[in-house]
Amino acid sequence: MAKNVLIIGATGTIGGAVRQNLLKTTEDHLTLFARHVGRLRANDRETVLAGDVTDAADLDRAMAGQDVVFVALSGPLGRFAKAIVSAMDRQHVTRLLFITSMGIYNEIPASVGSRGNLDSNGMLQPYREAADVIEASDLNYTVIRPGWFTNGPVDYEVTRKGEPFGGHDVSISSIADFVSRAVADETYYAHESVGLNTNN
Repeated sequence: MAKNVLIIGATGTIGGAVRQNLLKTTEDHLTLFARHVGRLRANDRETVLAGDVTDAADLDRAMAGQDVVFVALSGPLGRFAKAIVSAMDRQHVTRLLFITSMGIYNEIPASVGSRGNLDSNGMLQPYREAADVIEASDLNYTVIRPGWFTNGPVDYEVTRKGEPFGGHDVSISSIADFVSRAVADETYYAHESVGLNTNN
């Protein structure tokens, strides 16, 4: 059955890849939410909304009637996550898929490159803050921790929270594939934080 999917960060690399994959493989209706939407050309299954992710009214308008919310943003992600979780609670939307980063739990082993862990890389702190906010929520969430983005075919493995990260990279198409599966099945890695890396 077709779903209503909100993509927050629709103009970014991952947001765009997820959008194209859902258009190609589903009948879902997509709402594309971004601060600047001038580049977005919507088809008949898409609605484009310009808005600020920290503005409650903008988020409420975007969330209304959605089945799934997918988020791929950069910046102060902890603050963004709080705003998104609050809006989802207000609008009674429960399924959240949120892109963070590998390394936020210091899960990258030395063989992969442990300098990419939070203990060594303070740039990851906002990603960890967002994951903590989401995991403390009552939502049906999946936190997604991809490796470095590459081009390439769909080819990836999934690691769970507490497991060592399996590799350094992951293709953009692999991330889009995982997200599409999680959109289709609300039980797919529900209430989990998962790492995505290319099969080595």
